[in-house]
Amino acid sequence: MNIALVSEHASPLATLGGVDAGGQNVHVAALGGALARAGNRVTVYTRRDDVSAPRQVVMQPGLSVEHVDAGPPITIAKDALLPWMDDFAEQLLRAWRVDPPDVVHSHFWMSGKAGLAAARALAIPLVHTYHALGSEKRRHHGSADPSPATRIGEERAIAHGANRIIATASAEAFELRRMGANPGAIKIIPCGVDLERFSPRGAREFERSARMRILTMSRLVERKGIGDVIEALAEIPAAELIVAGGAADDPATAREARRLRELAQRHHVADRVRFHGRVGRDAVARLMRSADIVACTPWYEPFGLVALEAMACGVPVVVSAVGGQIDTVIDGVSGVHVPPRDPHALAAVLRSLATDPRRRHALATAGLQRARARYSWTRIAAETLDVYRHVAARDDRLDGLGQGVS
Repeated sequence: MNIALVSEHASPLATLGGVDAGGQNVHVAALGGALARAGNRVTVYTRRDDVSAPRQVVMQPGLSVEHVDAGPPITIAKDALLPWMDDFAEQLLRAWRVDPPDVVHSHFWMSGKAGLAAARALAIPLVHTYHALGSEKRRHHGSADPSPATRIGEERAIAHGANRIIATASAEAFELRRMGANPGAIKIIPCGVDLERFSPRGAREFERSARMRILTMSRLVERKGIGDVIEALAEIPAAELIVAGGAADDPATAREARRLRELAQRHHVADRVRFHGRVGRDAVARLMRSADIVACTPWYEPFGLVALEAMACGVPVVVSAVGGQIDTVIDGVSGVHVPPRDPHALAAVLRSLATDPRRRHALATAGLQRARARYSWTRIAAETLDVYRHVAARDDRLDGLGQGVS
């Protein structure tokens, strides 16, 4: 098939750890690569944010990235990109008139807005993945939500206009139903993990101390719950914490890092907290393998890729019971769930694991087995390709496409 992936702000070529560079960039790059290896021709359309970027970059045989001119060729926060989405759509329309794809798969709501406008004009079927929903973000951020005011309305329009919606978790599917999306048009396909990059085999980062090492890895924003792990550390004197992630050149990251350091001082754990900073993609697995436990405790999380990568590395995970982490981690089997925003509950679980290496091993083993059985990109791409084939064939029966995740 000739497949167009639209990812307006999340380029598969981006360096991870920046303000708006994270799980979606990984998802688009990995999905595109797996689809290309399966014999398809895949083009990722992303906004040009650097005047020196070439028009086209070939990532691997069958997978290329097209830089689309929409707005000034500089880095712009994703929440400020909406004014240029009509231009983005016009450029997509021009490209697809010359080389029409069999199917368009848009990622994030602004890509959906632009992709739907161009695909509809040419009668090309469109599949959409939200990666995050404005309604959920609004619930957690309230008036501090930086998203454009029209986001939720645009997301509803995409839900009604797309031929299919791929949700990455059951919680997202339920939210989509509340938005009025047709349940039969929703297919749950989770994110995948690179099982060659993320495995128990390989080098480890850092020399080990005698303390149990807890790792948390994410962008430095308050909702990621890093502060909760720092507070929990005060109740686990035999443990240390590595905080990885954050864009060094971002003022918001610097403010959050200062807040977290002050929190560590107040709770008298500053000597047991190390701020690692941004982690290159090739170093993530090494850092994970150096940990005894990976803690992923966001207040909300559409999917939660870090927990899955840790599971694939054979490291036990403790996760807040939110979003996609509820699906990925089977509580008490492949990891442990804790309530979000509850440092004392988190501390109790971490303390129990600190003194029970046998249980940590059992959780790690089950997590590794689950990652390998369910989340390989080969499997995720095959399920996604099945959705593409249905819509490309104009199969409107929807039989079996509303199934949940296993």
